[in-house]
Amino acid sequence: MSRTTGRRAWPACAIGAVAVLALTACTGEPPPPPTLRVDRGSVQTTVSATGTLVAISEQTLGFPRRGQLTEVLVNVGDRVVPGQELARVDDFALQQTLSQEQANLAEAQAELDRATGNNSVHATGRTLDQAREILDAVKKQVDETNDLNRAATKRARDRLDFDKKVLSRAWDNLKRLEDDCDDSGPSIAESAPATETPAPSNSRSAPSRTPEPDDDEDDDDTGNASFLFRGIAYTQTQTCEEQVRVARDAVDTAKRTVLESEAALDAAKHQEDVDEAAGRVAVEREEQIVISAENDSGAARNDRPADIEVRRAQLRNAQAAVRVAQQDVDNTVLYAPVAGVVSEINGRVGEFVGEATGTTPVAPGSTATLPESNDISASGDGGGGGTGGPLMVLNNVDSFQLVVPFEESDAARVAVNQQVEVTVDAIPDLRAQATVLALAPTGTPSSGIVEYNATIVLREGDARLRDGQTALADVITESVDNVLRVPSAAVRREGASTLVDVRGPDGQPVPTPFEPGAAGDEYTQVLSGLREGQELLLPQATTPAPSAGGGG
Repeated sequence: MSRTTGRRAWPACAIGAVAVLALTACTGEPPPPPTLRVDRGSVQTTVSATGTLVAISEQTLGFPRRGQLTEVLVNVGDRVVPGQELARVDDFALQQTLSQEQANLAEAQAELDRATGNNSVHATGRTLDQAREILDAVKKQVDETNDLNRAATKRARDRLDFDKKVLSRAWDNLKRLEDDCDDSGPSIAESAPATETPAPSNSRSAPSRTPEPDDDEDDDDTGNASFLFRGIAYTQTQTCEEQVRVARDAVDTAKRTVLESEAALDAAKHQEDVDEAAGRVAVEREEQIVISAENDSGAARNDRPADIEVRRAQLRNAQAAVRVAQQDVDNTVLYAPVAGVVSEINGRVGEFVGEATGTTPVAPGSTATLPESNDISASGDGGGGGTGGPLMVLNNVDSFQLVVPFEESDAARVAVNQQVEVTVDAIPDLRAQATVLALAPTGTPSSGIVEYNATIVLREGDARLRDGQTALADVITESVDNVLRVPSAAVRREGASTLVDVRGPDGQPVPTPFEPGAAGDEYTQVLSGLREGQELLLPQATTPAPSAGGGG
């Protein structure tokens, strides 16, 4: 918010006066009157406002289409030149689109050539024949694919039925063994066919048996003979519990096999349904092509000039589509439009960045961004990694400007080319000289107050300046140079007279009238009545007299 400043008024004098008052407050003696002088210099009037430093040349950059970053070729702080590559996004899909559009262009060119060559009737007739041939071939292929899929589904269903039977037999065998073990009944050898010889050992051990011709009998490392009984491998020394365990493993294996067969059946059925649906779509697509070819064949018999004109229009459309597709491919590379320094990067390789859309309000008389608009510049819908904000920001960090809002009363006193002194909060010792570049012609309401943005350009750079720093601008609205002046703090009015207190020979103030000229924030011009070098005293505060009845 702007304000008319008086902050420079007698600062040194005030400090000295306060020090003297503090000293005399301790001693109890009346302070000596502060001393000023009549001197020669400038008398200035200023208005002040606080704003934000902005690089004069600032560009917010992004891609016009959403995409995945594949390369970021610069870093924050890098200096770039116009036309330099900054970043790339994946262009695979756009390259495919370009290839398709180029193919469409070639087709459109061929169609035009055919029409102008007066061969359209023959060509469309041949196209129709070819479309019908393709339709017949597609139908044949679809039928063959459906037959194969149905056969595969039947095989999967038969396999599932077989595996379920195996599982049922495994369950029966497990139940029999569990019952035998519970009853301490016969072992496997006792319930085997008559050719098997019962084991003379404990009934819970697997007996020895004479293997049948189809049995695969092997000796393990311990010399125990093994044999197959009802599809399950046993050894002649297995206990009843071991037999049950083997049978349970067989049940688990059969269960898994059934689950696998069910999954295979589901997959075969799904493939059958998918291929059948895809076949219907393919047939319908080819039928549509046949219908289009029939329509083209009929249209070929129409007036030839009209047909040629249509083909030319289609060619122009295809050419435009190719140009758009090529532009999309070209836009996958981000180039620097101006020279500058990369001040911001909002994305990493692999992230998706959104479309950079929207507009950026600029400062009056400049192309730099208004400070309050930085959050909405280049905004748009996106995602990711990208919400649609700018991917990069380029600044010219060698020169800065200050955009400050002035209240309407102060803005009326601001004009282009007025001199400005800029101080930066972060750099207390810096007093940069600047110039008013422009003042907005329309105001902006803010908290019930109308403000006008002024653009102030710094005339010299400083390595300590940074984009976004808060600064105070003192605009010199009036100034007279090399004139006799007195500090405005020493001036007072009595009636129609303007006076100052001149130090007399005895050190006492002598009220002296003078003719004032321009009145500034810190000094008042002296037209007559005073001479350079005279000592002045600040007006002294009047101490109230004690009351008559005052006392301890």
